[in-house]
Amino acid sequence: MLTRSLLYIIHRSMTIFVILCCICDSLLKFLIHLLGNNRDELYKECVAALQGGLLLNGKDFNAIRNALLGAFQSVDLKLLNRLEMTGEDKESGSTATVMFIGNDMLVISHIGDSSVVLSRSGKPEVLTSPHRPYGSNKVSLHEIRRIREAGGWIVNGRICGNIAVSRAFGDVPFKTKKDGMLQKGVEEGKWSEKFISRVNFNGDLVIASPDVYQIALGSDAEFVVLASDGLWDYINSSDAVTFVRNQLRQHGDVQVACEKLAEAALDQRSQDNVSIVIADLGRTDWQNLPLQEQSFVYELGQALATIGIVSLGIWMTSQLSL
Repeated sequence: MLTRSLLYIIHRSMTIFVILCCICDSLLKFLIHLLGNNRDELYKECVAALQGGLLLNGKDFNAIRNALLGAFQSVDLKLLNRLEMTGEDKESGSTATVMFIGNDMLVISHIGDSSVVLSRSGKPEVLTSPHRPYGSNKVSLHEIRRIREAGGWIVNGRICGNIAVSRAFGDVPFKTKKDGMLQKGVEEGKWSEKFISRVNFNGDLVIASPDVYQIALGSDAEFVVLASDGLWDYINSSDAVTFVRNQLRQHGDVQVACEKLAEAALDQRSQDNVSIVIADLGRTDWQNLPLQEQSFVYELGQALATIGIVSLGIWMTSQLSL
């Protein structure tokens, strides 16, 4: 039996929503982690594209992939049309990660900077890569090249110096209103009229085409952690898996594990929104598993932050000295 929990923390004045949907039937277990407010449209499009889940039973990955690509593109088109027609916040955007969990297979459709990690007998397996216009990994290099080929540029890891996520729903200024984005940049003094006269866009700078993954699930598959970069920028996948594993060993409550993991990220001085979904795949007898040891550096940071006797500067110094 699959159990899952959701936690979201709104940090400072930024607004971010995390939505979890779960449908349990003979065909699939369906989870959505969506930063934004387009969950209903995405849910409907995905279910329709996958023929109510029947397409997953056929195990034709190319058909599944094409269906999800079409669903994401349809949601994005509808959102763009609505934003332009209603005059709503045209700079709003949403990232999304959709997971279909079956008995022996996990399918993920993903856009944005969240990441999914699977625990296999306590060993982390990073399943997705964040869509960011910076870094040296294969996905980041592909995104940088794609943006430049579309006529855009990267400044300090941001598309045209503005946005640090390269795939998302919405974000009108980087899709259908790129000329307006250029003119706004002139008004704000970011660049000159002469500069924009040389810019020639030939594609969208931000896209909603998902990366689609298919992962085999064996008896060693324990749980999935899906979280925003507010977690992963401060706690690595190995420590996160060990942390959640120990939490489930102690009490078996995924909601408590979510809360404690988010607290751990904030104790590490995370300055971003922390959004977490944990899905226990129901294959592990947690009470009979031994506890794992966290890394010494991680435990030290946790202890110091918990008792509240050090400042950020002292904490950083302690990390560097080990």
